[in-house]
Amino acid sequence: MTSTNSSGPSHPLERVLFEVKHTIVGQDTLLERMAVALIADGHLLVEGVPGLAKTLAVKSLAAAISGSFQRVQFTPDLVPADLVGTRVYHQHSGEFRTELGPVFANLLLADEINRAPAKVQSALLEVMQEHQVTIGRETFRVPEPFLVMATENPIESEGTYPLPEAQVDRFMMKVIVGYPTQAEEQAIVGRALRPPEPPQAMVTAEELIAMRGRARQVYVDPAIVDYAVRLVAVTRSPATAGLGELERYVTYGASPRASIALVTGARALAFLRGRDYVLPHDVGELALDVLRHRLVLSYEALADDVDADTIVTNVLRAVRTPEVVLRNR
Repeated sequence: MTSTNSSGPSHPLERVLFEVKHTIVGQDTLLERMAVALIADGHLLVEGVPGLAKTLAVKSLAAAISGSFQRVQFTPDLVPADLVGTRVYHQHSGEFRTELGPVFANLLLADEINRAPAKVQSALLEVMQEHQVTIGRETFRVPEPFLVMATENPIESEGTYPLPEAQVDRFMMKVIVGYPTQAEEQAIVGRALRPPEPPQAMVTAEELIAMRGRARQVYVDPAIVDYAVRLVAVTRSPATAGLGELERYVTYGASPRASIALVTGARALAFLRGRDYVLPHDVGELALDVLRHRLVLSYEALADDVDADTIVTNVLRAVRTPEVVLRNR
């Protein structure tokens, strides 16, 4: 069994996260999930109240990988052209020219994405899945690596537009950001009293793309794939794992994208932690973030105050964890 620790391929990303932590206090889970999404070529949906450094986290990460960063504040009057770009007529030359929108960046922050109507939210569908934008008859590729991080505010629901299921399913993970501890908040206030130091670039975009290639070499045992598929299958039919009491709470379970996200995310997490093999624990650790936004709950679940995290937690307990024997690794 081979392990790649301090000198392994995860070392550059560890330096990146350490550099970001010069600016961000706490938020370890969010920062790690952002790194997983970068390596696994996924996108993040983040839910948290205002003031928890969601914007600063993305901006700092973009600086640490020497990438470009764009922030779009989603509002009800936003139109798709404000996001992806449009063709503009120039009177002096008599020609139409394409003006590219803010999605052409390495890290895009879609702030309060549920405040824009569905047609604007759907404008992200093509670029999130295909990493390209079609304007008129031309197709433009976005720079690589490309990460969309969208935020939602859980404390205000007036004037918001719930994300369509097709849009939500494109996000690899949904991370819930909570308040900092008292010690962390004291450190936050202390840092606010002195001028901030901008993060230094630790890796280039080209080096990050190369790390993606090395992460794809991380060994995934067939039992790990079977475990991820069984977890997702139980979200669709809880009774198959002895969870018949949850059947009335789930209208639709997770899609096959969830199985893919569990395996690719676990592979990226193993790479980030310096291993060249995936453990069942990696899948279980990401299960809440990968599955919570993919479950469509019934009105009975809302009435009984049962949320997706409760259902996923019960599924994790009910599904047997495989014993992976890593011979010849």
